[in-house]
Amino acid sequence: MINFNVPPFTGKELKYMREAIEAQKICGDGQFTKKCNTWLEEKTGTKKALLTTSCTHATELAAILAQVKPGDEVIMPAFTFVSTADAFVLRGATAVFVDIRPDTMNMDETKIEAAITDKTVGIVPVHYAGIACEMDTIMDIAQKHNLWVIEDAAQGIMSTYKGKALGTIGDFGCFSFHETKNFSMGEGGALLIRDESYIEDAEIIREKGTNRSKFYRGQIDKYTWVNYGSSYLPSDMNAAYLWAQLELAEEITGDRLASWNHYRERLSPLQEQGKLVLPTIPKDCTHNAHMFYVKCKNLEERTAMISYLKEKEIMSVFHYIPLHTSPAGLKFGRFAGEDVYTTKESERLARLPLYYGLKPEQVEYICDCIEAFYA
Repeated sequence: MINFNVPPFTGKELKYMREAIEAQKICGDGQFTKKCNTWLEEKTGTKKALLTTSCTHATELAAILAQVKPGDEVIMPAFTFVSTADAFVLRGATAVFVDIRPDTMNMDETKIEAAITDKTVGIVPVHYAGIACEMDTIMDIAQKHNLWVIEDAAQGIMSTYKGKALGTIGDFGCFSFHETKNFSMGEGGALLIRDESYIEDAEIIREKGTNRSKFYRGQIDKYTWVNYGSSYLPSDMNAAYLWAQLELAEEITGDRLASWNHYRERLSPLQEQGKLVLPTIPKDCTHNAHMFYVKCKNLEERTAMISYLKEKEIMSVFHYIPLHTSPAGLKFGRFAGEDVYTTKESERLARLPLYYGLKPEQVEYICDCIEAFYA
């Protein structure tokens, strides 16, 4: 069986986790958490990076920093994971969904302005498959209407838009290190902060509302409860697991890109024959090979192809059920404008196996089977 996903493993994870245990510092903000934060800052150019227990929590932290409150509205695509909306719904806001572009499956930037009301406080671009949204347009709209931009870059580490790392363009950016992501700590994430004036508040909220971060840096002689907050710190053992992969980030990304390009080359003839559609990479974007998907003719064809591949011992999966059609989406959100592409395109999309260590002969076999299905 060719699995859909195999969590990345480099071989040094257990060594580093043992070092964390032997240092007798396995809670948050230990040596490996600091290494990961520094790596993220240096790699992306963000003012501050803070590891969190998940991308969900990173987005919640961003929503708190943006002071999202009941009655507010936040604009986002419906084709995304539930966490994108949850972070703001938890603050009492309404999720306002806009349609996506069929080429990238990202939020359609031309639909945002029509969705803005006097209650709108923010925009949440989701960089689907590690391919950037049209950020210049989104940032122009945000500036014009004085809105926050919180990038859901859960899939976007090592990807760029016009040379800028995803997650660093908006006010805040959120990464995921879930086991399905390019780099993993099992469960985990990171908050990226563009404006250094928000760093202290972020540290306080992340540390249960205390100023313990300043205490550990020797800036104060004792710490206390100074604001509301929660515990968004991952264990240093999780960070140690992640550090083993960040050390080899270029190698892991290169390996994934090789598989992605292999798929593209082998399946391009099927696209030329009009039998399926492959991903589009806009010219201003570099991507991280987070996923490779194909789009079938319709839902029935996709279901048949996934079933056929399963018979051939290949795990292929579909992705999000659009949030605006879900029970919670109907309760906590609304769709602005017309759903031209969100549902239709989501029903066509099938994701193929892609992970660090996927072998070229496995990609060949998968492509052979897809060709056989269409033949």
